[in-house]
Amino acid sequence: MTVLPAVPFPAVVPGDPRPDAPALTARGPFPVGVLTLTVQHPDQLDVVAALAQPTLPDPLPRSERRLTVEVWYPARLADGQLEQIHYADRVVPAPGQPATPLEWLGRAVRDAAPEPQGGPHPLVLVSHGYPGSRYLLSYLCENLASKGYVVAAIDHTDSTYADLAAFASTLLNRPLDDQVVLDRLDALSAPGSGSPLSGLLDTSRTALIGYSMGGYGALNFAGAGFAPQTLAFVPGGALAGRLSGAYTVDPRLKAIVTFAPWGGPSAVRGLGVPAAEFGVWDAEGLAGVRVPCLFIAGDQDDVSGYRDGVRALFERAVHSERRMVVYRNARHNVAPNPPPPAADTLAPYMHYAEPAWDARRLNDLNCHFVTAFLNAQLKGETEALTYLDAPDGPGELKGFPARTSLGIELHRRPAR
Repeated sequence: MTVLPAVPFPAVVPGDPRPDAPALTARGPFPVGVLTLTVQHPDQLDVVAALAQPTLPDPLPRSERRLTVEVWYPARLADGQLEQIHYADRVVPAPGQPATPLEWLGRAVRDAAPEPQGGPHPLVLVSHGYPGSRYLLSYLCENLASKGYVVAAIDHTDSTYADLAAFASTLLNRPLDDQVVLDRLDALSAPGSGSPLSGLLDTSRTALIGYSMGGYGALNFAGAGFAPQTLAFVPGGALAGRLSGAYTVDPRLKAIVTFAPWGGPSAVRGLGVPAAEFGVWDAEGLAGVRVPCLFIAGDQDDVSGYRDGVRALFERAVHSERRMVVYRNARHNVAPNPPPPAADTLAPYMHYAEPAWDARRLNDLNCHFVTAFLNAQLKGETEALTYLDAPDGPGELKGFPARTSLGIELHRRPAR
């Protein structure tokens, strides 16, 4: 076990709350450990290799798909261990431009001893945007782990800053990646697995958090089957297994959180093929979601769209008990870490920044609202949902210091 030296660390790192943070933003009682896993998914359709051929091969080639997964968990620290960590990442500002190395700082300990007390802990899967990485929401992953969750963030192959490839791979593989990682973590949690995660997590209480393309995958994973038109988006009819009625939702999934989920009509329009009524979905597909949902979006989202995008998806998931948090005047970047110092030119900076909102403020709000939702859905603390209720008439939102809940809308729809 490596013990970090007591060296100076920045006063503020991603995830540290502002003084005006709402009640559930603060970290929980557990120190946080983090480890890295590799998950193999054998014999998968390889649409990147297929599209690289002069003519589309039939059948499509298959290969092993490898995923890197970062797991944050409640930990037990040795004397002298400090919750200080560096996450190395990079961003490509635009196609053909060189990558900009980035470094995220955090408050966790690499390969720390797991804390079994209070466990086994619920599992939260995290799925990044396109492009993105498993570190994109590290502030939220650390925060939830400190509150008694095991949090697993996936590097989706062909969809990260490091290996961005054909978009068709992302469209096909998001829900499939979520499934194989859930299955792998379930195996590692079993007694006698030999993994540090043995006995630490309870996959029967699983939630999935998805941002942008991760939200697209989360909705499909939760039962929003794609409309038949989507078969044109990926070669060889490869999406057939994710159409409405073609698959069964994993019963271990108890809730999803979707930040700015991609897939509405305005988002799909650029793919150049006919879209369904609600982008990749139709009304029947969205009605297939039956687990509770939390949508989080900006009402000026110009990537996923708001009125015909996130808001329409929220309204049409009619069989889900669902809630929505709206940040007024925010665009698409409502979920990520703040821009790191190395993102000091416009293109990489705007990959993370929100023009009308302070990123630390959004991080605080996300930690607060996601904690309330997951505590209710995965831990049975149903009173936590009152933090997601709008006041009757003018007034402050519950859990907010006086005069600090400006610019936030809360919406609720019952399951039909």
